Amino acid sequence: MQNLSKGPLHGITLQKIVEILVDHYGFDTLAELIPIKCFTSNPSVKSSLTFLRKTDWARKKVEDLYVNSLPKFSNEL
Repeated sequence: MQNLSKGPLHGITLQKIVEILVDHYGFDTLAELIPIKCFTSNPSVKSSLTFLRKTDWARKKVEDLYVNSLPKFSNEL
């Protein structure tokens, strides 16, 4: 049986990803890194999740930022 490696997104919810990114960067920096309206105009975790669940390209950007940022905040998790 082949042992498949699980990716860094395995077992983590989109909500948890957004919360971790907001805790680490804040909405202002997130808006600079990923300039999408849910981060730039009256941002909240709830409104961001609503948008990201409907918009695959934006969700991919957020997931990529999370994966690329793991080394920066691995001590915070």
